[in-house]
This record gives sequence, C-alpha cells and structure tokens, in this order.
Amino acid sequence: MENIKCVIVDDEPLAIEILQAYVEKAPWLDCIATFDSGIDAITFLNNNPVDLLFLDIQMPDLTGIQLAEHIKGKCDIVFTTAYHEYAIEGFELEAMDYLLKPISFDRFLRSAQRAQRQNEKPTLEATDYIFVKSEYKIKKIELADILYIEGMKDYLRIVTKQEKVMTLQSFSKLVPVLPPSKFVRVHKSFVIALDAIDSVEKSKIKVADQLIPISESYRETFFEIIQRKAV
Repeated sequence: MENIKCVIVDDEPLAIEILQAYVEKAPWLDCIATFDSGIDAITFLNNNPVDLLFLDIQMPDLTGIQLAEHIKGKCDIVFTTAYHEYAIEGFELEAMDYLLKPISFDRFLRSAQRAQRQNEKPTLEATDYIFVKSEYKIKKIELADILYIEGMKDYLRIVTKQEKVMTLQSFSKLVPVLPPSKFVRVHKSFVIALDAIDSVEKSKIKVADQLIPISESYRETFFEIIQRKAV
C-alpha cells in the first residue's frame, strides 16, 4: 500500500515543526506540503491528491472550519486546536479526529494509526455494478447504465439511463470503486461516465440532455483523457 499523503495547515510555525517531526516517526505517512495560511492551502488541495489533512482551526483570514467546508470530501481531516469548544463543529464536518494542543506524540500516533486503518482497504474486484443505499433499501446499479453522478450537499444523485437514485453518500467513498477507465470527475459536484458524453464545448459537457460544467481544478485531467481517446 502506498504511504498516506498528508498536508499540515497551521498559522504557528512551531506547531508545524512539531507535527512534521511526528509525521517523520510514522513510516506510513508522507508530509507533502505545509501551509501557514488556509487560503494558500486551498489552491494546493484543489489541484493535488491528498489523503490526510492536519488542520488548525483558529487561523486568520480563513478558519480551519471554513477551509474544511470548502474542500469537503477531498480528503480525511484531523483538526488540531487549543480550543476544545470546536469539537462539535469538527465532528459535524465528519473529521476523522480532533487533537487538542499541546499534542503528545502518543495521541498523534493513535490518530495516525486510525488513518492507516482507514486506508488499508481491500483490493476491489472488478465488477460491472455497485450497491448503494437509497431510502430504506440497498439498490444495485449497473455501471454501464450510469450517465453521471451529481453531488447535492450530503447526498449523491446517480442519474442512469432509466432513473435517478438518491443516496446518502460522498464522492470520497464512491469514486474509488468506479473504474477510472470509465468515469472521470469534472467538477466538485459532478462525475461523468465517459461513454455517456455526447459532446464537449469549451467548459461544458453534454450528457443526455444535461450540460455539465468543467471546473478549472479538473479541466487538465479531463482533456488529457479526451485527447488520448481522440482520433
């Protein structure tokens, strides 16, 4: 299994140094970037694959809570703060953990081990379908029938050739089980089936009767895929 790519965001240089030293002691973690500003971190997180974010809450300009709302679903988050009163907000944002400063190495290690367990997912067998929870039942959806998937706050709407299925799910959980040769994310709110594309014009993709936007964050990857398939 590849190491977990993590990023540290904290406006205190000493806090960053401590977390970097802790990360170096956990061989399954790789710190690929650090930031003392939430605004600077957003650009990086929107354009680079990250597995785990160690995120301070009390920061100027953009708080950790606000940053987490901006990147929701992109990676696991461990909040780091000196203020315990933010714990409820942190867990409402589905944070993986909440570390109270000063952070001991023992407490950090338990959080890092939790991240390791979450990333030790068994290899998925190639299948032609997925199962999702929808209302009070578990529904089987054939991958070949999916046109696109739209994120709607805490829900995903899976649009197929036959119907629309709402499921309480996140892209971070669903995307890894979709074959990358068949599906591509083109926007923070949209994943499309490549076979379902009718046309592409500028920043829009036509799938069935729907025009789907291509965001700057996913534009380069999408057009690279399209170029490989062009004749």
